[in-house]
Amino acid sequence: MSVSLTEPAARHVTRYLSKRGKGVGVKLGVKTTGCSGLAYTLEYMDEFAPEDTIFEGFGVKVAVDPKSLAYIDGTQLDYVREGLNEGFKFNNPNERDKCGCGESFRV
Repeated sequence: MSVSLTEPAARHVTRYLSKRGKGVGVKLGVKTTGCSGLAYTLEYMDEFAPEDTIFEGFGVKVAVDPKSLAYIDGTQLDYVREGLNEGFKFNNPNERDKCGCGESFRV
């Protein structure tokens, strides 16, 4: 099982945690929602739960809860700028379908 992040994603997380003044990394997960069934969650964390699986890349820790890990195993977290828009992008090899609005996915 693995989750990774790109260098641009790691730089963004590091900058944000620095501005925030605290934090140990981010937590990546999924929740049930939307027309395709699942949506990604991403939050900055001050501490990780004991049951979280921790991955690290470019000096940034990414935690995943046990329930989400099966859905996002192999996912790469990226940070992209496309025109005037910028944000995190989830490159998940398990995705089989996305809804039209891009808010949810199916595995």
